[in-house]
Amino acid sequence: MNIVRNLYEYQEKTPLALSIGMFDGVHRGHQTIINQLNTIGHEKGLQSAILTFWPHPRTVFNPKDDLKLLNTIDEKIYLLEKNGVEHLFLKEFDEHFRNLSGAEFVKQILVEKLNVKHLIIGHDHTFGKNKSGDFNLLKEMSAECGFEVQQVQAVNYHAKNISSTQIRNALAAGNVTEANDMLGYVFSVSGTVVNGRKIGRTIGYPTANIETDPLKLLPKKGAYIVEVFVKNQKYKGMLSIGTNPTVNGTSLSTEVYILDFNEDIYGEEISVNFRSFLHDEIKFESLEKLIERLDEDKLLTEKFTF
Repeated sequence: MNIVRNLYEYQEKTPLALSIGMFDGVHRGHQTIINQLNTIGHEKGLQSAILTFWPHPRTVFNPKDDLKLLNTIDEKIYLLEKNGVEHLFLKEFDEHFRNLSGAEFVKQILVEKLNVKHLIIGHDHTFGKNKSGDFNLLKEMSAECGFEVQQVQAVNYHAKNISSTQIRNALAAGNVTEANDMLGYVFSVSGTVVNGRKIGRTIGYPTANIETDPLKLLPKKGAYIVEVFVKNQKYKGMLSIGTNPTVNGTSLSTEVYILDFNEDIYGEEISVNFRSFLHDEIKFESLEKLIERLDEDKLLTEKFTF
């Protein structure tokens, strides 16, 4: 996949089938759009492309908004490439860009800069200053500017439109199975194993403390059954997101106990796939009660089939 990080230096005139949006999560709705791009591209001799933004425009309009994302930029790149996108344009949502009207965006960016010949947008997509651009504007300008445009309807899940917001809400409620269904793949978190308080090893459950990207969304506090990937090997694991209230912890941590594993992996990059929610974060009255619950969680994890 060709990745362009500076749109203004892009000089190619390859005719493109393109879609615009954040594509946070690259979920089943996004995948529908990408499949359409690839199909149209094959039929009309165009290359598929995505124009997306980094950082998220919401952080520009609302700097105090503590927005967490379903994907890091590296995860998004991986998922878009996996789904067959040939060109990815990563645009910073700067002052000049945010002040373009809908019509200026179409002419200056889509037509003159990117040579878009077929444009696909989502069912509720707007663009340009004050959301002045929409599907109706694109239809009006398409003949004049020499491109075709189509609008893709939302993909439904249990009578709701699949969206990045719906998936964030599911994860915030601990509904990882529902989130995975809407994503079309298993939600994951990656990071480096760092030093923690090392309390787990004193009770027979040593954990790897994962330092995650600060922009990455974490599911709600609690315990989860996960798949753990370490050095290209897969293991079952029990993951905890929380502050460790039983031992008077205060800072949020993401820790995973890896079953049938006993190696020093400090400094290693590991990833976890969220498979099932076990329970909310609990403050136990004693370490003995905590160990009893960990023993129960371990049995459930051992029995769980991926």
